[in-house]
Amino acid sequence: MTPDNPARGFDIPALVVAGLLFAAAGIVLYDISRQTIVSTYGVGPTAMPYVVACGLGLLGLAHLAVAFRGGLPKPEAADGGAVAWIIGGLVAFVAVIGLGGGFVIATALVFASVARGFGRRALAVDLAIGAGLGLVIFLVFAKLLTLLLPAGPLERLLV
Repeated sequence: MTPDNPARGFDIPALVVAGLLFAAAGIVLYDISRQTIVSTYGVGPTAMPYVVACGLGLLGLAHLAVAFRGGLPKPEAADGGAVAWIIGGLVAFVAVIGLGGGFVIATALVFASVARGFGRRALAVDLAIGAGLGLVIFLVFAKLLTLLLPAGPLERLLV
């Protein structure tokens, strides 16, 4: 029994999350059942959605069990400044890519802002680390996988 629902013996928020997870799994299964993609050999492109749907279903079962065993723990109060830095970084990521700045610059900005949201104060170092990670990811996708991520002026020099 939870403190919020002593007479019922279950946690309503955990039940809601379980229901949403089951619904998401159902949507994925329905969507993949309507696909006409076939594989001529081995595992085809339809395999991963089944894995995702099974994972969502397992998470739904886990939340269902938690709902009847005492409920979810009460969350701590959120730090508004940290949340603002992280959301700002995500907005900057989308804006830089949308305005043609490229993947590496966008990754550097989002990495530095998330690091700042977690309390790190070394902005120049974080921008350099983010740019390095973004560059490695871009090159792996471009050279090994032959998939181009959004390219900006920096990426056009590399490819």
